Amino acid sequence: MAPPGSWLSIPANSHFSLANIPFGIITSKHSQAEKRPAVAIGDHVLDLKAFATENGFSGLPSLKESLEVFSQPTLNAFAALGQPIHREVRKYLQDVFSEATSHPQILKDNTALQKAALLPKHETKTHLPMQIGDYTDFFAGINHAFNVGTMFRGPANALQANYTHLPVGYHGRASTVVVSGTRIRRPNGQTLLDPTADPKVPSFEPCRRLDIELELGCFLCSSNPLGEPVPIKKAHESIFGFVLMNDWSARDIQTWEYVPLGPFNAKNFGTSISAWVVLPDALDGFRAPKLKNETSILPYLKEDREDSVYDIKLEVDLTTPDGATTTISRTSGANLLWSFPQMIAHHSVGGCAMQTGDLLGSGTISGKGETDLGSMLEMNQAGKREIMLAGMDVRKFLKDGDTVTIRGVCGGEEGALVGFGECVGTIESAVVFTS
Repeated sequence: MAPPGSWLSIPANSHFSLANIPFGIITSKHSQAEKRPAVAIGDHVLDLKAFATENGFSGLPSLKESLEVFSQPTLNAFAALGQPIHREVRKYLQDVFSEATSHPQILKDNTALQKAALLPKHETKTHLPMQIGDYTDFFAGINHAFNVGTMFRGPANALQANYTHLPVGYHGRASTVVVSGTRIRRPNGQTLLDPTADPKVPSFEPCRRLDIELELGCFLCSSNPLGEPVPIKKAHESIFGFVLMNDWSARDIQTWEYVPLGPFNAKNFGTSISAWVVLPDALDGFRAPKLKNETSILPYLKEDREDSVYDIKLEVDLTTPDGATTTISRTSGANLLWSFPQMIAHHSVGGCAMQTGDLLGSGTISGKGETDLGSMLEMNQAGKREIMLAGMDVRKFLKDGDTVTIRGVCGGEEGALVGFGECVGTIESAVVFTS
């Protein structure tokens, strides 16, 4: 079946087809630096404040009392309306842009509103889509967990005893989550140059082993009261949508500091996310089974269905300062042992109060081969081998000036792709400390 057509010209290879309709926050020359909610459609964005102001939602009466959500500088207010409203708005906008729209007077035949609200994407700037109160990073990619565990403890002890019983996670730093395109400064910190020395004496210096972590992020749209867990059967209702994520990692700083409490300065200097939030409904046709868990898990984590992750085709490019680009990884978002509903259920099981705008990270997503790994640490086998790049260049870890670009897309049919766009970050030199 051919994908539905649109009266708007949408490139066949666009991540933002009529089948998608992702939400984000933009500024433009029309809004005079005022942040506004928007949706991405092909090479354009629809400014939802301008659209709402000029009666663009007149064909959706159920939204009449909630139009102020499109005058907010983040998507939190819209997200808090809940999945039924998100679904209605998405379907309505799909109809508005459809060639056979039932509301041609709204936008298709309304050149004035097109001029005010339908903007070329290259003339807009994207911003963080949500106000993030809390950020939690999980470790749900079992292939990554096994690969890294094997490096340090051997294959017999690669996974800790709890790994297949619960979604392992840690609390991250929400203040340093940044939107795609934000430059990332190399962190300084304590590192142990000679791990065999006794006594162990650290040095203070810029990170030498700066790495990536290919992840998916999940934004929440609802809150639960303190002390009241989110049941697994309702956890999917808490999901607003998904983004690409690069949880930058300072491996040498992490090695010295993480015992006994886990990641700290090695992780809190920057986490990049893509700008457009893809709703669960847009991904529903790309569901896939989680990786098989041989462990019998406790009832509070048991889902009604196993296809609760998504076959998102993920790619990572590394571009060197001279402009040469190499695709260093291709993998699938289905390479997870735990789903986001399971993460939500576990996160809240002790009574933790989750909030609209909270961000959850999947943890590094890796396959089982040599070309589908989600971190350079895995690619270079803990620094033992070099990663070959275009132009006869090599890397073990990131150098200053390197740019990392993550892409993610579902589907293979042109004109019906559901994608995330890009998650991009460029490394800047560390701050120089002077005594």
